[in-house]
Amino acid sequence: LPDPDFLYWSTAHKRAFAVLEYGVMSRAPITIITGEVGAGKTTLLQKLLQNFDENTVVGLISNAHGNRGELLQWALNALDVACDPTAPYVAKFQLLQDFIIEQYSEGRLVVLIIDKAQNLTVEGLEELRMLTNINSNKDELLQLILLGQPELREMILPPELRQFAQRVTASFHLCGMDLKTTVEYVAHRLRHVGGSGDEFTEKAIELIHQHTGGISRMVNKFADFGMGYAAAADKHCIDTAIINEILQDDIFLITEDV
Repeated sequence: LPDPDFLYWSTAHKRAFAVLEYGVMSRAPITIITGEVGAGKTTLLQKLLQNFDENTVVGLISNAHGNRGELLQWALNALDVACDPTAPYVAKFQLLQDFIIEQYSEGRLVVLIIDKAQNLTVEGLEELRMLTNINSNKDELLQLILLGQPELREMILPPELRQFAQRVTASFHLCGMDLKTTVEYVAHRLRHVGGSGDEFTEKAIELIHQHTGGISRMVNKFADFGMGYAAAADKHCIDTAIINEILQDDIFLITEDV
């Protein structure tokens, strides 16, 4: 699970988090963080949520989808704004605008976070852009943070979304960890729960990295099974023999392009 208490601050994760913080502090209209499935985007998001104070109103949309108007309803629900689902689009937009202006007048910032944003349609992205038009002529009253898989970056490149792209003030792409970072990552998680950090040989981690591309979620799965296999064999160190057993048992569905 994306538990920020276990977060390992690799260079890439530090930079991604800095971009998130910059987006919030600078009141950027749109901030985008992308990365492969399991690269740590949601964990960073959970960490960011811990940093917000009572002067920030946060709405989180975990998996938005739908046609025009439905995204607006998702936003109202995420911000706990009561609304008749059958109300016309204009009425819903006015309701959201009134809520955002009210929060601004009381000194609060409104942040709407959309996780798994690659599931949005072009129409949905354009609808989000329209929401950023709610401003005071000097301040952005609504900030959008989008997290998604790599295809989200491709979605905003076509000419029809250039206005959306122009509103993106900060963005970062999380890649898989390199071998050195993966070794440090595994040791960090082991030490965090009372281990020595040396329960895996470096060759074992090298083999894990080879088959996961350094994607943290997959590294976690391999390491968990490695410890399980070692415990079953009454071993206290996970070596390449154990990792090879996991691979031979074909537990994971791993694509060739990892």
